[in-house]
Amino acid sequence: MARCDEGYLCSVCGAPVETLAESELYLRYVAGWIDRELLHTAPDRHLQCNPALAQFIVDPRFEPVVCEGPFAKEELDPEFVREREELLTRAWQRLLELQGTSTVIDEYPLGTNRDVSC
Repeated sequence: MARCDEGYLCSVCGAPVETLAESELYLRYVAGWIDRELLHTAPDRHLQCNPALAQFIVDPRFEPVVCEGPFAKEELDPEFVREREELLTRAWQRLLELQGTSTVIDEYPLGTNRDVSC
């Protein structure tokens, strides 16, 4: 999960993004929102540093993040919120599964190596 030996630095706070489960970049990759070819060039952030995205992760192992303002999920369409929570929670859970494994990066995204239907 390191960009060569230096690792990824959060584009918001500047601290290292040390694990898959705290990486916004890898969450977007696992969710299918970013192409693998962009991983080495796209900026990363801690999930906690992007509340507009992190608010949709609903899992007892994830510290809830509150987003305020017009992008708060309370302000959004309930069906959109439900779909986004389902996808991003599954993607974050996948990141937890991947930590410490030797899974090849092409198999990280949801649906590449397992059934993800509900």
